[in-house]
Amino acid sequence: MNNTYDVIVVGARVAGSPTAMLLARIGYRVLLLERARFPRDTLSTLLIHQPGGALLKRWGVLPEVVATGCPPIDRVSYTVADVRLEGCSWAVDGVRTAFAPRRYLLDPVLVQAAVDSGAEFRDESTVLDLVFDGDRVTGVRVRTGGTEYTVRAPLVVGADGMRSTVAARVGAPFETEEPKLTCAFYTYWSDLPQRFRLHEAPGSWVGTIPTNGGATLVGAYFPQHRFGQLRGHGLEALLSAVEHTAPELREEMVGGRMLERLHGTGDQRNFFRRAAGPGWVLVGDAGHHKDSITARGITDAFRQVQLLVDCIGDGVHEPQRLSDALSRFAALRHDMLVTDYRNTLATAALAAGKHQIELLRAIGSSAELTDRYFSAMSGACPADEFVTPELLDLMASS
Repeated sequence: MNNTYDVIVVGARVAGSPTAMLLARIGYRVLLLERARFPRDTLSTLLIHQPGGALLKRWGVLPEVVATGCPPIDRVSYTVADVRLEGCSWAVDGVRTAFAPRRYLLDPVLVQAAVDSGAEFRDESTVLDLVFDGDRVTGVRVRTGGTEYTVRAPLVVGADGMRSTVAARVGAPFETEEPKLTCAFYTYWSDLPQRFRLHEAPGSWVGTIPTNGGATLVGAYFPQHRFGQLRGHGLEALLSAVEHTAPELREEMVGGRMLERLHGTGDQRNFFRRAAGPGWVLVGDAGHHKDSITARGITDAFRQVQLLVDCIGDGVHEPQRLSDALSRFAALRHDMLVTDYRNTLATAALAAGKHQIELLRAIGSSAELTDRYFSAMSGACPADEFVTPELLDLMASS
């Protein structure tokens, strides 16, 4: 095995593989490490919003994602109280549709793109520890099969998820951290309309997302404090939430069947970790995680990856340039994600009030505003550009 690289990327999911791919395309010698054996599923809402699809297109990977057979999602509905919005996000760089591929199909596509770009991939490889020279990370200690060995690089990228080993070993502090707000349960159902639908009621949120093979992800969110009560009764809780919050969906489910076991989590953390330090950087959920209720995880991972690679450029082997690039990434990452982070926390409170419902009613009176609303949800419209004079006039006259 080689023991010296330009960049080591720890984690080969939706943050790690694109990072390895783009850095390899620049010409770096990249090692991509993954603890699991691929292909393997993972807990995920699946959705890739339009800005994420646009990055896949930019990277030349979108055709392979489409070829998995996941249906294009070109309409979305959102129902709360007596208000129903129906529309679609704006296109981003010509990509009008969202996609929701199963992760056991998406992740190998991204890994293969990294390998085709020149990265070396090793799955079933567990990072045991980091290697330091003073306070600078200079490599990792890895176990592959029964063999332990050390590999070194000027930069180690932690793309290893919310419970990141890299973050733990460097002691990356939380810069922002809020309490958990929801718990979630989901499964896959057959014979449902292939529609992306969201339904909200006090203390409840239900959604459907069409995916591969004619299956539809059906999920429900509950206040975090109920997790202990619902754990062990997740399917009953899911079906009850659907019946209460989206009764038309519950009727449709009678004609289908549950395709897989129930998935669930009560560990929906909300934080920004310190993004970088000497010889290391965190990307994706390792550095920033928020409640999955807005399904922004994959898209925001892609956005972080592109930002990181743009900042690094060809400066990996010049310590001061690399340090400046990582500091720049850290600042820009926060600015890029913080508004959507706050909006996600507001959504995850599961407490749509009278003012919000009146706002949605005003939005629903205009097809243009409805699409703008869904564009803000997807990230195609910056959140601070959502409020328009038209919307203010509608609110004033309501």
